[in-house]
Formats: sequence, structure tokens, C-alpha cells
Amino acid sequence: MSDDTVVELVEHARPVRRALPDAVGRTLAASRIVEATPDPYVPGWWTLKANSKVGAVRLEVDGEAVYTLRITPKVAIGRLFFLLGYSLDPRGWRDSEVDVAEHRELLPALAYAFERQVEQAVGRGLLQGYRPTEESSLVVRGRIREAEQIRRRFGAALPVEIAYDEFTTDIAENRLLRAAVERLLRIPDVPRDVRSRLLHQRARLADVTPLVRGQEPPRWQATRLNSRYRHALHLARAILEGASAEHRTGELRINGFLFDMNKLFEDFVCVALREALLPYGGHSSLQAKGIHFDEDAAIRMKPDFVWYGDGGQPLLVADAKYKAGKPDGYPNADLYQMLAYCSALGLGAGHLVYAQGNAPHNRHQVRQAGTVLHQHALDLNQEPARLLAEVSMLVQAMVHEKVPTEISLDRHSARCECPRGDLNPHAR
Repeated sequence: MSDDTVVELVEHARPVRRALPDAVGRTLAASRIVEATPDPYVPGWWTLKANSKVGAVRLEVDGEAVYTLRITPKVAIGRLFFLLGYSLDPRGWRDSEVDVAEHRELLPALAYAFERQVEQAVGRGLLQGYRPTEESSLVVRGRIREAEQIRRRFGAALPVEIAYDEFTTDIAENRLLRAAVERLLRIPDVPRDVRSRLLHQRARLADVTPLVRGQEPPRWQATRLNSRYRHALHLARAILEGASAEHRTGELRINGFLFDMNKLFEDFVCVALREALLPYGGHSSLQAKGIHFDEDAAIRMKPDFVWYGDGGQPLLVADAKYKAGKPDGYPNADLYQMLAYCSALGLGAGHLVYAQGNAPHNRHQVRQAGTVLHQHALDLNQEPARLLAEVSMLVQAMVHEKVPTEISLDRHSARCECPRGDLNPHAR
């Protein structure tokens, strides 16, 4: 593919002007992968701006590539994979990042990392397990499905409708791996050597039933027996969820893989907060449900993160915001949203957590209500250990701030000041 058919963008960077066929520009605009706006004065030119989606997509006509769009994340590829891995499995991925070798682009790194994880999972042989099976047979095994036998055979003795548990490699775990392998083989930018190894892995999984397009991926449950599969399965899930960038306009079809950095950051923050709060007891709810703004429970609310005490009372609410702040500060709409959460939950303080930002910490006390709204910023370019330590210090500040709120008889009159001492200085 020539350079003039490759469009390179950077997440949340300045818009780029490109000469594009109208069909390509309209397809990109309809897909909402990027903001695509035609130039009102120069026909054939389009302004393209990437938002929070990163990855690569290919525009095809009859299976032939027309244009390739690559969107590079602002954070380093290795750091992105740490955020992904930690949000999927915080205990399993805490000590090391996913190995992405020399790859500096998202799709090659993802394909390489997944193939290495699959090799570690199946290199010693495919996992086997019992799968419920129903079939017609001339030999009786398992149990006879009597109702089905009567309905389908009208009293004939053979064949017999039976049900049994088959010990096989055609189980959910292997089906997920095969589906992710085949999905990577269909998207652009997979290096030739990695593609060759992925084809080898697909051959290993040849006896496993492939997923039909549009079919819901099978569910699996973590056990001692599939522990060596766990990292590969987590990555397979991320691949199948991100590989949904498909859109058709006329003869053009978009095919590719995209990560939504909004969701990735939100997942990481919520999981990291949950893990850091474990020593304090209670329980955490991610994408909390059952919260309403009004007395009639007509207006539903879904905060990213709510921490509840042992008695079920809400103690802390937080929302993750992966967005660039305005020159004069963070968006005010985020504060209004957090104030609504605090009001619905009966809390005297709320926390907004941003990916970097204009300031390390802002603190706002709402007039009349006394509610305190905090805006924190996490530096994603730090080493993983330092980033997790920063989250832990942030949690210390959040938890200690709860003390004066809980013991106060009048929540609205409480002025919650973070305690001094060994807490995160940015959270004061």
C-alpha cells in the first residue's frame, strides 16, 4: 500500500487535512471513528481529527484495501498494555508488563503479545474439559433424552437421542483463543513473522469449533486447571471486544481494530481503586447500579465507582475522565455530574480522576450544600509501580477524608480537609 493511501493520526492531536475521495470521507464520518468534516471551500479535501479511539482500520472495496487509517495513542505502547493487563487481571499482571518487544505501534504489539501468550498457554498441549453434548447415535452412552426420542423417532428404537459429557479440546477456552487468532489474521498491520506464528497457532486449534460472525463469545470461568490460559484468555477478550470496528457505506467496508481509551482508562482507574481499598474492608461497585437521582427512582445514575461500608452504606464515589482539560481548567460539566452523584448517595465529597490534566489537584466546596468536589490527575507516563503507588496514596487521602464526614452530625456543615502527614501531597 502506498504512502498516499495511509492516513496517520494521533489521539486527541490537532486536526489533519487530507485529500480523500468523497466516499472514503463520508464513510469515516458515518463510522464516527474520527471526526471527518469536508472542506467547504476546497472540494475533495477533508479535515480529520482523532478522539479517544486508537488502533488501525482498513477501508475496503470487494476485499481490496483502499485506505488504511492508523491512530496512535499518546501514551507509550508498553504503558497502554500495562493499563489493559491490570484492568483485566490486577493480581496476575501486577508484577510485569505485557512483553511487546520492539513493536512501537498498537496493532503489531497487540498481535505479538497475544501470540506469545497463546504459545505459553497451548505450548504444552491444548486444555481439555467436559462439554455437554446432545446427538443422535446408534450406540447408547450417557442418558437417553426420552422426550426427544418420542418426538423425533415416533417409537423407533434406533437411532437413539442421547446426552452425555464429552472430554474434548472443543471447550470455551480454546474456542476463545481460536476466535481471537482468526480475528487478528483479518486485520491490517500484523507483521509477517507474527502472522506466520498466528497461522501456526490456528493450526493447533484446528479441531476447535470456530465462532460464527455475530455469535456471542463463550463464557469461561477461572479455575486451577486453566490457570496457564488465563493471560491469553484476557487478551482474547480484549481483542474480540475491540475488533468490532466494522461499518459499511455503499461499496466501502471498514474493517479493523480499535481501543477506546476512555473505557481503558475508566477500567484501570476503577480496578486500581478497588484493589487499593481492599485493606479498608467494605466492598466496591464498578459501574454502580440501583442509584437514582429523584425520590420516584425515575432518573437512573451510574457512577464509575462507589465504595460501600460493611453495612452497605455508600462511603466514597469516584468517576474517571479520560479527556483533555480546557486552558482554564477541567470541564465544569464534570463537577455538575459529580455533585449529582454526591447528592443522590448522601455523600459530602466526590472525586473526579483525570488522565494527566492542567493541575495536579483542584478542590471545590459547593455553596450552600457544603459538598466538596475533588479533581485529581494521574500521570500515565510513570512506571507501573509508581502509578499504582500514586493510586494508593490517592485512596489514603479519599479514605481519611471520610472520617470527619461520617462522624459529623450535620453532613452539610462538614468541611472535609484531607489530613496532613504521609498522604499524597497532590491530594491535599
